[in-house]
Amino acid sequence: MIDETVAEIADMQTHSSSVVAVKAARALLALSDREYPTVAEYLRALEQNSDALRRANISHASLQTTQREVVERVTDGDPESVAAAKLLTEDVVTEIVERVEQAKRRAAERAAGRLGDGETVFTHDYSSTVLAALRTAVAGGTDLTVYCSEARPRFLGRKMTRALAAIDGIEPHLTVDGACGTFLSECDRVLVGMDCIVDGTLYNRVGTYPLAATAADVGVPVHVVGAASKVVESGFVFENEHRSISEVIREPSDDFVVENPAYDATPVRLVEDVTTDDGIREF
Repeated sequence: MIDETVAEIADMQTHSSSVVAVKAARALLALSDREYPTVAEYLRALEQNSDALRRANISHASLQTTQREVVERVTDGDPESVAAAKLLTEDVVTEIVERVEQAKRRAAERAAGRLGDGETVFTHDYSSTVLAALRTAVAGGTDLTVYCSEARPRFLGRKMTRALAAIDGIEPHLTVDGACGTFLSECDRVLVGMDCIVDGTLYNRVGTYPLAATAADVGVPVHVVGAASKVVESGFVFENEHRSISEVIREPSDDFVVENPAYDATPVRLVEDVTTDDGIREF
């Protein structure tokens, strides 16, 4: 299960950073099905498998911090037996998963409350928190029109649009990334998720920066939604992931360089505010 989760995260089969963190934390529970002669052996296996999960996506702040927390809390708990170590791991993972899911739910509820009936919203990529916010809003009687850009080259926006199409009360539109300037003037606001915010910079799926810059130019406010734990004050340095060129082009590219960064950096001066489970932070 752990190897499968590592491959799934690396291949971006799971997109939302909060979903990735939860899936990776739960994957560590597979260690309970194995036998270890000593506590030291178990802790070593926990560290090695957690490290493999972290390396599957070095850019996900939630993945990095939650995995480190599991290892540190189990190790610092100084379990007296392998059975006790396994039980402690289960308790820590359960607590972390509940915390992540509650934070996402509270942030989504706050963001939903700011959406007005009949508004048109532009979003980008696939964010489970944005999706939850939109779903919560229409469940409360708010009808919305939502434009979603494809988020090439993985086309994560297509998955988002299909999810939106299944929700009564939302009229979804899928558009190519480069067309945001064509449709933003019709929108009331931009609502995007976040991988993390570090030192005054929003890191999110590549394409967020030009979307935010275009929105600023046409006077459409950009709102970010996500767990407060993603707003990192210290202890984390964002490292962008540069993915396979095969996602961009299949033909030989011997005569030119193909760039495929997974994320881009958006200055928070382009953002109206960030809605988290802790409240709303304006910039």
